[in-house]
Amino acid sequence: MPRPELTERADVAEPFKIFIDGQAGTTGLEISQRLSGRADVQLLAIDPSMRKSADARRELMHEADVTVLCLPDDAARDSVALADGKCRILDASTAHRVSDDWLYGCPEISPEQRDAICSAQLVSNPGCYPQGFILLIRPLIEAGLVRPEHGLSVFGVSGYSGGGRQLIEKYQAFSASQREAWNTRPYSLGLAHKHVPEMQRFSGTGPAPLFVPSVGDFYRGILIQIPLFISDLRAGSTLLDVHRTLHERYLDEQFIQVMAANPAEALDDGYLNATAVNNSNRMQLMVFGSDDQILLVARYDNLVKGAAGAAVQNLNLMLGAEESEGLFP
Repeated sequence: MPRPELTERADVAEPFKIFIDGQAGTTGLEISQRLSGRADVQLLAIDPSMRKSADARRELMHEADVTVLCLPDDAARDSVALADGKCRILDASTAHRVSDDWLYGCPEISPEQRDAICSAQLVSNPGCYPQGFILLIRPLIEAGLVRPEHGLSVFGVSGYSGGGRQLIEKYQAFSASQREAWNTRPYSLGLAHKHVPEMQRFSGTGPAPLFVPSVGDFYRGILIQIPLFISDLRAGSTLLDVHRTLHERYLDEQFIQVMAANPAEALDDGYLNATAVNNSNRMQLMVFGSDDQILLVARYDNLVKGAAGAAVQNLNLMLGAEESEGLFP
């Protein structure tokens, strides 16, 4: 499908029509808020009583310039089937992220990715945890600092909003003693989290990373941590080489901030706060360590850069709009 362009009628640019299938969910609401009030976008609303009607949804999908799916994986697959191959779709679920028929919607992973997103018919929005891992590791593998065959570990902690409405309601209904018991909880300890295939494919690693996610007792915010030994890097490499590679790679990226090596300004009395860039589409990348060890860290908002903000960023590219539209306060 060709990329749509603004059409002129009576010297007034018509807004793009956007249908969000799953608008009432956590990500759908965030996207709606960022699109509301924009003169270049018209949100197509579905009657709440018809939200599960295949015919009503199909009609809106075919009317829209782009449909955004904010649905569970199986429901997202069902919606794609309604499109009959004729609609432009941005899918925020996990369902299509490693599908060969879909373009991975992370503009920062390569110089060519933006142009590909602009013209794509089917774009899969990246996952919250994978983005930090991919954007930290991929440049290091491409630069030859990290060997693709080297096994990597990654640890993540996210606010409970990442678990969707049911987990949000659980946390917000807890008593103080219950919340203390749920303060920080690692999960997916069978080491088969659904984000691992996405991490492996788009980071350039050979073996799948060992990924340990956790849920923290805070609403939004995310930290990704990747430990490395200097001895595992290319011979002669240093912490500053790692930092320089990331700094140069993202120098012109408006949403990616590579902080100074061992950034004391990122810490609060020696602690790293997961929520410091909440409500923004920024991602901060950090390199901590010494002559022997390195810790790579990414910090961002799991509901913005990790989900809805990334979706608006991709949608802007698909519509030919300014990439940052609706993403800065």
